[in-house]
Amino acid sequence: MLSFDEKLAIISSFPELHRKDVSLGRVNFHYEESVYDKTVVVHHLHPNGNGFVYAGFLKGYETNDKGLVNIRDYTEEELRSIIEASIESLSTLPDTAREEAIVGNGNEQRWNGPDNATLLLVHEDDLWNVYSGLNLEAAFLSYEEAEDYLFEEGFRRL
Repeated sequence: MLSFDEKLAIISSFPELHRKDVSLGRVNFHYEESVYDKTVVVHHLHPNGNGFVYAGFLKGYETNDKGLVNIRDYTEEELRSIIEASIESLSTLPDTAREEAIVGNGNEQRWNGPDNATLLLVHEDDLWNVYSGLNLEAAFLSYEEAEDYLFEEGFRRL
């Protein structure tokens, strides 16, 4: 088992993490650039060597009800790996979350096109908007104009 100081040195080697001391000598490390409200990557690293890493969006880890994995017996390689994966998981939204930021009124369609690209056609405020992820690609006054554009670009409705 790695000591508290060894774990602290490993975790501190990630420049994107910011240390915050908490009660009883424990330490948290936050990823402030998280695209989620969740920013804590390392939770309650304790002087006895116990601690947790957030893995709520990761597969292959046994987590508690808060999405945390106990790292008490982790090797240096395992600790680095789970921290890297945790940071990555907090860095990007899944495609469905991106779409959920736009849709919700039931007036949307997915269109598939070249290179398996997907665009979203959404009826908003009297316009038909075409989105690629969160980016607005085009806006049209009518559904027919939007449909013509998508067909010309090689897209078909899913």
